[in-house]
Amino acid sequence: MSDEGTSSLHRGHHHHPRPTGTAAPYLSRTKSFTRRSRPLHESLQRTLDAHGADYVIEARRSQGWTTVAEDFRLDLPAVFGRTAPLTLEIGPGVGEQIVAAASRWPDRDFLALEVWQPGIAKLVSRAVDAGVANIRVLEADAAQALPIILDDASLDEIWTFFPDPWRKARHHKRRLVNDSFALEVARVLVDGGLWRLASDWDDYTWQMRDVIEACPDLANPYEGERPDPEDPDPDRGGFAPRWEGRVLTHFEDRGRRAERRSHDVVGVRLPRAEKRPMAGASVNEDGKEGPR
Repeated sequence: MSDEGTSSLHRGHHHHPRPTGTAAPYLSRTKSFTRRSRPLHESLQRTLDAHGADYVIEARRSQGWTTVAEDFRLDLPAVFGRTAPLTLEIGPGVGEQIVAAASRWPDRDFLALEVWQPGIAKLVSRAVDAGVANIRVLEADAAQALPIILDDASLDEIWTFFPDPWRKARHHKRRLVNDSFALEVARVLVDGGLWRLASDWDDYTWQMRDVIEACPDLANPYEGERPDPEDPDPDRGGFAPRWEGRVLTHFEDRGRRAERRSHDVVGVRLPRAEKRPMAGASVNEDGKEGPR
């Protein structure tokens, strides 16, 4: 399925998680996640043993279990066995969103980047139960892997729903959504492609909005809309309506029960021959009935 420099699905032998406690080379970099490894429950391990080869992409590693080698590229038609519109979800958790979407839109393909091994196993289990075959998952840190694994203009949508908020101010530098990551997102999106984001931590939502509107390759189609009185700039707005394709996950529901509000933010990839439109110009967001 792959040549040197491209990926392959894990075939021909069981998919086993790394032994907990196994030493790995340490890569000194700012991470947007906290590593949480533990032995898999027997039922999840059985699911991976039986079905991991159908869903899990095995990567050559760099300096750590969640890194990819500098020459590791995804051959997307080989990985999915076809060419179709592609959505990437960063941090799918246990797979509630991506499996629901794969079931709803079988004519699309879905790629997930996740660093939590039990989450990967649960995603695979959900996909098997749903009978979907249009999902692949790679264990990788998105901030490190995205600049390496995908070519320019290779994705139709990217979803970043409820990333780790890193609530303490001194940890905000660890947040995934920042100016440099936005440029990388814009690089891999097709012209007109969408970056859908959501968070239930207000100050991270303001940051997401700010990052989108500061990026020269992205536009906010909801600029000025839905102002929030809790915003440090309460008249500014820039928030999207809740996308009807985003399911209510257990994670978001837990935030609701804690009386946290969710905000959606959308970035649209501007045509590569252009930059941000002049004030007063409009950018249409497609996708009310499905992804772009």
